[in-house]
Amino acid sequence: MTRLRLFALLAVAMVAACAAKANPVSKMAFSSEQRAQIVQIVRDAMKKDPSILRDAIVVVQADNDRIEAQAQHDALANHQDILFDANDPFAGNPRGATTIVEFYDPRCPYCRQLSPMLARFVAKDGNIRLVYKDLPILGPASELGSQALLAAARQGRYDALRAALMRSSSEDSEDLTEASIRRAAAKLGLDWLRLHQDMESPAIAKQLAANKQLAQDLGIQGTPTLVIGKKIVEGADMPTIAAAVANARHDHSLDQSKAVVPVSGTRGRTQRR
Repeated sequence: MTRLRLFALLAVAMVAACAAKANPVSKMAFSSEQRAQIVQIVRDAMKKDPSILRDAIVVVQADNDRIEAQAQHDALANHQDILFDANDPFAGNPRGATTIVEFYDPRCPYCRQLSPMLARFVAKDGNIRLVYKDLPILGPASELGSQALLAAARQGRYDALRAALMRSSSEDSEDLTEASIRRAAAKLGLDWLRLHQDMESPAIAKQLAANKQLAQDLGIQGTPTLVIGKKIVEGADMPTIAAAVANARHDHSLDQSKAVVPVSGTRGRTQRR
């Protein structure tokens, strides 16, 4: 058996194994005799040329990346109505042509590091709407902080309290507690009694639950995670974010150019594809 055939067989076997794991009733599943034959062939091939395994892994990884990208694209398409919820707090240009959706936890150190850089980027660009999806995944203190932020939004001070709670963490910085939130609220002139009452609002609890469910549906497992155009960008640095914004604008431009085309032979009329 040639090296190319051995490599192809190994790649197919590995892909089939991945498919069977994801879908137990997959049509690619082999019988016990076939699996035994494949295992023996692979063992013999590995003895003769161990590099076959490395090449096969590259092929399988590329296939997995393609499948994951398609699943991500489909998930985003299926959740557009709640991904861009008008009730979510936002910053930047409310009519920005490009929207960034940020899933973040107020206690996440990486979110705190990203926050000022992202704010400067959005302000400098001038054509970005930054939508916040509060996603408290780091315990009760995170939940408390997210409740306070959404409650502050009802007094028009979401951004102000967010800035106070999202200051870069340091060794002597205190964690989010009701006392620390109350002190921050007092400095900002927030009505504490109203804020505290709103923090317990069923509507806010429902909004946070919806954010968690959306994150789960999109396969988001950590913060910060951004949705930019048709892409999910996890734990990104600013060059990556800037590139994703540029790609989203390019894709949008292509979509727009395909949406309306001239009707052949008819002046001044258009048709939509």
